[in-house]
Amino acid sequence: MTNVARDHGDEPNSAGSRQEPRPDGKGATIPTPMTDLDGLKRPGIGTRARLEESSEQSVERLNKMHNAVRTILECVGEDPTRPGLLDTPKRYAKALMFFTKGYGENIGDIVNNAIFHEEHSEMVVVKDIEIFSMCEHHMVPFIGKMHIGYIPYHSVIGLSKLARIAEMFSRRLQIQERLTKEVANALMEVLHPQGVAVVMESSHLCMVMRGVGKSTAVTITSCVVGCFETNEKTRGEFLSLVGVNK
Repeated sequence: MTNVARDHGDEPNSAGSRQEPRPDGKGATIPTPMTDLDGLKRPGIGTRARLEESSEQSVERLNKMHNAVRTILECVGEDPTRPGLLDTPKRYAKALMFFTKGYGENIGDIVNNAIFHEEHSEMVVVKDIEIFSMCEHHMVPFIGKMHIGYIPYHSVIGLSKLARIAEMFSRRLQIQERLTKEVANALMEVLHPQGVAVVMESSHLCMVMRGVGKSTAVTITSCVVGCFETNEKTRGEFLSLVGVNK
């Protein structure tokens, strides 16, 4: 069975830590790594602090966000004291915490032992999973759907867990390419199937509302692991089932 592909930059160096990019431009830039077993992608020390904070610290965090949003409103030329904007900093802070609630979730809690022994060796596909995420470059949404398929190896996972794993990773600041990989690699880690395939199609509002302004553009990303990577027929069957290669 094929192991999950890893970025070489995710491996520790001889000193036990990952090499960081240097400001002088020397050395390769390290891609943001995949997921760790706790379900939080690295680097993300601040996300762990968010998980462990007290109720007082949570209030302090929201107040800090309120002040930041108020400052943004002032900087764009608005009056944060006018009636329509008076509660906007509070509302936006709460909304942003919800949009990024995936930082407070982990794989173990999501799966919750919903893995069952089953001698089923044919493809399992859940398609058209709605995805709402936030682009980490502009902090505006990208919206689309994800298709997940796997071929079991003695075990199957509850179907709803596929959608919940996708939801967990999407409710973070993301790029579509990494989100696709994280879902595939997480499923390989928890289920150890013969292979996993993930395809995502989405519209990025950073392309619609700014820049090139292309409202009809759809971005498609894929990640294939295990037998989906090594067997063209298996990969083609999945793409046909989800309607990508029509």
